[in-house]
Amino acid sequence: MPTVLDKALNAFARAELLQGATPIQRAERLEQQLNLRAQGVRLFLKRDDHMLIGGGGNKLRKLEFHLGAALQDGVDTVITVGGIQSNHARLTAAVCARLGIACELFLTRSVPKSEVDYELNGNVLLDQLFGAALNVLAKGTDSLAMAEARATHLRQSGRKVLVIPTGGSTPLGSLGYARCAAEIAQQEAESGVQFTQVIVPNGSAGTHAGLAAGFELLGRGAATVQSWSVLSDRDTSAARTLQLTQEVLALLGSPTDLQAQAIDVDGGQLGEGYGLPTQAMLEAVRLMARCEGLLVDPVYSGKAFAGLVANLRQGRYRAGDNVLFVMTGGTPGLYAYRETFDTE
Repeated sequence: MPTVLDKALNAFARAELLQGATPIQRAERLEQQLNLRAQGVRLFLKRDDHMLIGGGGNKLRKLEFHLGAALQDGVDTVITVGGIQSNHARLTAAVCARLGIACELFLTRSVPKSEVDYELNGNVLLDQLFGAALNVLAKGTDSLAMAEARATHLRQSGRKVLVIPTGGSTPLGSLGYARCAAEIAQQEAESGVQFTQVIVPNGSAGTHAGLAAGFELLGRGAATVQSWSVLSDRDTSAARTLQLTQEVLALLGSPTDLQAQAIDVDGGQLGEGYGLPTQAMLEAVRLMARCEGLLVDPVYSGKAFAGLVANLRQGRYRAGDNVLFVMTGGTPGLYAYRETFDTE
């Protein structure tokens, strides 16, 4: 039977980009390595890196709603913004190629890295392969203002343009992860396993906000979700996530006076800043690769997984807990960080 969340989501146009639910698998080798079985804790992975378009990743869920609205409105050009190695930019370029829509990217040098691999490999290489027009901007440039100015120019020439902000993390884009909450709930019902906590990275806040809104409407509560900040300090990330969660709930027709304590953000893995590696991240990426043969990226999931590993090692979960780590993709970024990983 459709839930309140299902009915609310059905009111929005959506482009089909995922080819069904992404799988959930148990991480048994990680459980063994981290001694979780003795603690009675089970670890599961939600494979949002397991998508077919553009190398996969969490931004596709947000783009389903952005592009659904764009197709409905007859948009012929999409412009978006991000850092040089933006996963959102890469997936926007891929989706536009798939749908036959022109794509322009305004990418800012927001991370103090200048290696050849960072400038030309990873997501940048894929942006070009997908046929996007790239505009690379200096650090500190207001990329969204530049994108809006370009959109105005194109509209004056008769084009119909959509500008998507950083990460696609608007209330509309965040519906993708409200829908993911419904998907997780369905997978729980089918498997008989209910997750105590769902873990995600938090950059532009859309993934956490969407899941929090979804679980709130499902009656599980926004606090079902915990995130690890990778872009801003803890307080900034938590405030942004709270506001966006409230906006998503309002968009879904269920405005709620959500309290700040319902938004669980940890800033302990940020390190020196966005995109800058930490030893804990390097260890976590290698741990996932060598125990499960799976890849997490160095900017988002690598830091979030490092935080989860620290909590698991410190015994912060109780016997009977089932923890779900959402693998949000971004693995092309590993190739941009080759020199960082060439240190062992």
